[in-house]
Amino acid sequence: MAQLLIVEDEETLRESLQRLFQKEGHTVDVAESAEQALPLLQEGIYDVVISDIILPGRDGIEMMQEARDASPETMFIIITAYASLDTAVKALRAGAYDYIMKPIIHEEIKQVVRNALRQKALLRENLLLRKEIDRSYDFSAVIGQSAAIKALLQQVKDIAQAPSNVLIQGETGTGKELFARVIHYNSPRKDAPFVPINCSAIPENLLESELFGHVRGAFTGAVTSRKGLLEEAEGGTVFLDEIGDIPQSFQIKLLRVLEEKELRPLGSSKSKRADLRFITATNKDLKEMVQKGLFREDLFYRINVITLHLPPLRERPEDIPLLVEYYLRKYCQELGRPMKKVSPEAMNILLSYPWPGNVRELQNVLERAALISKDSAIGPQDLPEDLKAKTPLPRQALQEALSIEEYTKAFITHYQHLWTEQELADRLGITRKTLWEKRKKWGLPRPPRGGNEK
Repeated sequence: MAQLLIVEDEETLRESLQRLFQKEGHTVDVAESAEQALPLLQEGIYDVVISDIILPGRDGIEMMQEARDASPETMFIIITAYASLDTAVKALRAGAYDYIMKPIIHEEIKQVVRNALRQKALLRENLLLRKEIDRSYDFSAVIGQSAAIKALLQQVKDIAQAPSNVLIQGETGTGKELFARVIHYNSPRKDAPFVPINCSAIPENLLESELFGHVRGAFTGAVTSRKGLLEEAEGGTVFLDEIGDIPQSFQIKLLRVLEEKELRPLGSSKSKRADLRFITATNKDLKEMVQKGLFREDLFYRINVITLHLPPLRERPEDIPLLVEYYLRKYCQELGRPMKKVSPEAMNILLSYPWPGNVRELQNVLERAALISKDSAIGPQDLPEDLKAKTPLPRQALQEALSIEEYTKAFITHYQHLWTEQELADRLGITRKTLWEKRKKWGLPRPPRGGNEK
């Protein structure tokens, strides 16, 4: 039940309201004036205050305004004997939840208090949800200790406060939407909507209506007007995933939104202002698409004010143990399984696998392992066959008793698609010149440039 305060100088009404709400199960305190009520309000314990607008000394609106700092979550209901719209508007503008006219009808004021308590509960729930979202998408949501991830996080911290549009590039499964959410929820727009849109999932003939909305009669079947996703994101951030898949016919319309900061619903002759930050993402080479005439150059430069390159998981294997620990704990909790560890043999397999599906593929593997494992530790038997088929090179070398030269050759062949030339040389303890000489000696082709170079 709730804690109520009734502020009323008329004794009969004050006592009547106190008895009424005590019968409802609430705890009810009373005061005759603002001077009596303010010390009680300083404690900030009341859910609802019911106050007459006319009080000795300061009136109910002045009392409410003074109490706001100490009791910002309290819902104020103002009682007035004057059937004046100006009085009601003044009370509502000052922050009152609602007002009620004298003479008081018991059922009416009970319903107003119920509504106020329901509204307060919703506000508290939204506040808790906001805090949970903030925790979910603070910078700790990005898991990793590699140099690449640390540098990327610093870049994200620098750009989160900026209003500039951001292009996130990276392979499928590298976490592009996660980074977009981290940017949004650490930006000045965090209290406004974050609206993710998968451009490849919306049919071309519906794209304009989905993003811009439409007015009634804009096309067959448009029986009512409808807001578009961009308008739903007003004041916030739009995340356009797979931006490289939008058709050329729509690119000019999106460019107009970015340049003129306004949008026009399908079938409308009027444009609406659009206060939006755009974060876009793709696993395609947009520069190459521009050169081939598949993507507008002016649109590319509009969305590419700031670029984030997300490294694939194979380029940061030192992050795999941290990711394994985090997601295995998460899935064990969600599936109601006891906490599990990963055996050294299974971890060796996870570290050696190239992860073409990146973090998303790792998540799927760990969720499956948490579900099917019967032991306290995840073993090789709990991993998919295609992971186990790629035998880790160190075990293979021990089994076949390779010489140092044979091991070095096998090491280069096995890992050259996972690491840069410098990383490969560093792990072998040689210079890049020596690595080049060994390639030449053994006739090993070097991977195409861009495949493993940062």
